[in-house]
Amino acid sequence: MSLFVQAVQMLFGLLQIAILLDVLFSWVRPDPYNPFVRLVAQIAGIVLNPLRRVVPPFSGLDITPIIAMILLQIIESIIVQVLRG
Repeated sequence: MSLFVQAVQMLFGLLQIAILLDVLFSWVRPDPYNPFVRLVAQIAGIVLNPLRRVVPPFSGLDITPIIAMILLQIIESIIVQVLRG
């Protein structure tokens, strides 16, 4: 069971890293055709795109990455607690 918990934690960690990289890429504007940039955008989009439909911009700022990170932390904590019993 511990291996499964570690896999879940790794998955959530990778999602969070993808979101952070997506935010950084939005600031520096790398080549959008770069395969790594596209992969990061696709992975981060799994979480961010549904949230962007629900959360409006706050004073012109996209706050969905912040909300996504908080939600991912909460969901991860709940799943890990359930898995550990």
